[in-house]
Amino acid sequence: MTRLRISAVCATALLSSLLLARVHPFGDAGLYTPNPSPAPIMEHSSVPPQVRDLLTAKCADCHSTQTRAPLYGRLAPISWFMERDILEGRKHMDLSAWDTYTSDQQQTLQAKIIQQTRAGKMPLPQYRNIHRNSAITAADLQLLTQWAHQSSPLATDPSQPLPTEGSAVQGKLVFEKRCTGCHSLAQNREGPNLSGVFGRTSGQAPGFTYSPALQNAHIVWNELTLDRWLTDPDAYLPGNNMDFHVAKPQERRDLIRFLKESAAPNSSTP
Repeated sequence: MTRLRISAVCATALLSSLLLARVHPFGDAGLYTPNPSPAPIMEHSSVPPQVRDLLTAKCADCHSTQTRAPLYGRLAPISWFMERDILEGRKHMDLSAWDTYTSDQQQTLQAKIIQQTRAGKMPLPQYRNIHRNSAITAADLQLLTQWAHQSSPLATDPSQPLPTEGSAVQGKLVFEKRCTGCHSLAQNREGPNLSGVFGRTSGQAPGFTYSPALQNAHIVWNELTLDRWLTDPDAYLPGNNMDFHVAKPQERRDLIRFLKESAAPNSSTP
């Protein structure tokens, strides 16, 4: 093949790639839509500046509408896979819409951020391979953890009424709002399934990989242990992988009552 033919083939391939990038098999992420002066993400939130800077630098490309689209993103099929990851990321968490989330949703997302980054799942490996500075460091994780704990409502807020006996009906609502991002009653997800958890021993869900700390703790889950666990998992059992806590005493009581009443008599759950 002559040099001229090689050049022609390369030019044809490049043109084809550019044209195919206008096709969006996974959806259009708007990577090259003009946006001359985008507002900073979380601009009107109470998120500390250091945390905003960290999330902007390492998460916003997939989890906001302010993706920094690289030149190679104009070429198919690279553009297709980029759009797939970006649209999926925005579906799970859109930092550009952070101020529209309820406080419960924000706390749930904070826990997911920590869980995913601690497990090395976020940022995505393919993103980290290209963006070498995007890996979450130990200092980054510490900053995110401090942010998550500091932004939760105080467990001992004197303005709040004293907790009453737990309500399974209210507990189900708490479970659906706050827990289903990682847990379900029927199957293992990011966290173990919670069917029959009340009265069982920790670390026993079949098919789920626990942290060594929790697997070896042999905690029997009852009103007292669940309350201590949900108040602050790290304080109760250092080294575990749960990054979510329920700061309000009444919500804890309601959630525990729901878990107690939903426990299957003969199940072997964690």
